[in-house]
Amino acid sequence: MASNLLSSGKFLLPFLLSWMVWIGFHAIFIYWMEFNWTISIADSLIFNVTLALICFFQLYIMQFYLPKKEKAPYIILTGGLMAVIVTFTSSFFLRTLYSNNEVYINFINRSNPVRIGIAFLLSACTSMVNILISTLESQKENVLRKHEAEKLTKEAELFDLRSQLQPHFLFNSLNSISALAGSKPEEARKMVQQLSDFLRGTIRKDNAQFIPLHEELNHLNLYFEIEKVRFGHRLKTDIQFDDSCAALKIPSLLLQPVLENAIKFGLYDTLEDVTITIRAVKLNNDLIITIKNPFDATSNQPKKGTGFGLNAVQRRLYLLFSRNDLLNTASENNIFTTTIKIPQPT
Repeated sequence: MASNLLSSGKFLLPFLLSWMVWIGFHAIFIYWMEFNWTISIADSLIFNVTLALICFFQLYIMQFYLPKKEKAPYIILTGGLMAVIVTFTSSFFLRTLYSNNEVYINFINRSNPVRIGIAFLLSACTSMVNILISTLESQKENVLRKHEAEKLTKEAELFDLRSQLQPHFLFNSLNSISALAGSKPEEARKMVQQLSDFLRGTIRKDNAQFIPLHEELNHLNLYFEIEKVRFGHRLKTDIQFDDSCAALKIPSLLLQPVLENAIKFGLYDTLEDVTITIRAVKLNNDLIITIKNPFDATSNQPKKGTGFGLNAVQRRLYLLFSRNDLLNTASENNIFTTTIKIPQPT
């Protein structure tokens, strides 16, 4: 992590600028102590450049070893040791350089404790700031990895839900074709062609997360045509939607399991004609789709159903929008109503 800080310039540039400012401030302070500019600049450069190199060496070491939080006391002790080394090393060079200036040498001796304190603080702060930045970036990367893992998990679950729905419908259709093949071969042939068109459209939509409502309804018409071969004139449909809804987005293949559920509980227990109605309207920033089908209240068949279709739709909506209130059902006067709300992108 530290390696990234040094190489990217996120930490290196502020590091260099900070030391340049500090070197200038140190030189001005020594000059204010009534030493000439030559001594002031030399004192600041020798002491601070040595300290800066030590701090940079700490950063370089942390490229390969970043201590854990519990190792913080060791970092502070290391900073203190480096502070002592830097102070005595720079003092030695300064004494050698200005050995004839007793006033300045006395000043160095008196200021050594302060220099040790400054070196200790700067060295320790450099290490701690580096650890803090590295920890924050590591946490950020962990959060990004977690989000990416959650996204992949959601996509895998969505794919699994859709893959479970398709065979369920396919098996029903093949059973119907098998039943028609002997008695009504022409209708069986027609159903095979319709099933082929339906599956071809389904495969094309597998990679599309969202599609316009009119495409979804066109696909449903193919589904209804297949089912009408099975149920004949008994199955009727009534689809209505405003022109303003046609381009609104909906998760692809979302409505098929709902309609399969409506056909299952609307036609299996009666010999009468059944009309399934679909209404789509835009309310605020939501696409509201209502699907209604009659059912026989005296039959126990609905209670025996697994409800996989509606549960799968509700689960898929939750995975896409992180909301549990987007699918609602109600029964009244032998009419079963399923209402789906699709939030639209802003």
